[in-house]
Amino acid sequence: MRNAVVQVPDLRTQGELRGVLRVAVRQLERADLYLSAVMALEVGDPHAETALDKLREDLEDLRRHLIDERARLAT
Repeated sequence: MRNAVVQVPDLRTQGELRGVLRVAVRQLERADLYLSAVMALEVGDPHAETALDKLREDLEDLRRHLIDERARLAT
């Protein structure tokens, strides 16, 4: 998979692109874990907590989009 990730996007096969999307989804899931850890710190800043909530929401939207795109490529 490493080769597909570093390959020029226009030159990827459909199978390689599905693999890249799978890797991207995994990375987003890891990012969500880090954001969760930051939220658990309860920094006491309402603005920061609002921003964290928004980031997690956007992250989840992007994750779902990539999953849907990967499913579309599989058909």
